Amino acid sequence: MSVSSPDLKAFLLATPFFGGLSDASLDLLVSMMVERRFDTGAAIVTEGEPGRSMFIVHSGKLVVSKLGESGRSIFMSILEPGDFFGEMTLIEMQNRSASVVAESETLLYELTAKNLYTYYKADIHAYVIVMQNINRELCRRLRRADGRIAELIARTDG
Repeated sequence: MSVSSPDLKAFLLATPFFGGLSDASLDLLVSMMVERRFDTGAAIVTEGEPGRSMFIVHSGKLVVSKLGESGRSIFMSILEPGDFFGEMTLIEMQNRSASVVAESETLLYELTAKNLYTYYKADIHAYVIVMQNINRELCRRLRRADGRIAELIARTDG
């Protein structure tokens, strides 16, 4: 089900993904999104599966995990309202890099690669802003990961 509501627009404008978009550009992007509801414990995406969409968390709490070499699930992070995930598959067209499971009832908005391409064709300026926003968030995540790696190395050296 595609969406369109003033409350949803206000929510999305407050997320890092949609910053800087004009009203018309945001309306177009919102019209392409699909509402998805998940129960507690539902697997939203699974590491290794093909991925052709990203999700914005409207409500709920999700856990991101990766499989370790031993096959054990390793906790990576928590996602909450305003966060987004799955964007890497839209950029590099690779399989999912992690699994995401709903910790509570969850409401997500999905944007597919196909719809993002349609957005590119309709409004290239807005598309560039969206891609800059995604890249900015990826850089933040990389900096946090670098910090965690440095902490782990410091623990093992000491």
